[in-house]
Amino acid sequence: MSVTAISPLSTMEQKAPDVIVISSMWPERAFLRAQLIEEGFEVIAVDTWPIPGAYRRPDMKPRLLLIDLHELPSPRETLDEIRFMLPAARVLVVTALGSLPAEQVRQFGFNVVERPTTIGDVVR
Repeated sequence: MSVTAISPLSTMEQKAPDVIVISSMWPERAFLRAQLIEEGFEVIAVDTWPIPGAYRRPDMKPRLLLIDLHELPSPRETLDEIRFMLPAARVLVVTALGSLPAEQVRQFGFNVVERPTTIGDVVR
């Protein structure tokens, strides 16, 4: 798993990020992260679930978890686990062809952005 933007500070000195982006596709992950940073958010980006353990602690959980289902391994299992990490209102899922349908994702209670979409739409 690759992790982007983790500060060299110890977790004792770090604060919880505003957003954690999970996307297996490097370009999409990088563009999302860059746009969110441009908008003033503190962002951590990873390529797979689970996220690093430090960000699963109650004091380090993000305000928003953004999950891109495009080529994400085991999307249903990932969404099942995430339900126990964060309230559904703090999770945004970007759908993908060949993955879970938007209606199925909404049954988890998550916010959904359906493809086709733009980085700007996702950030909004």
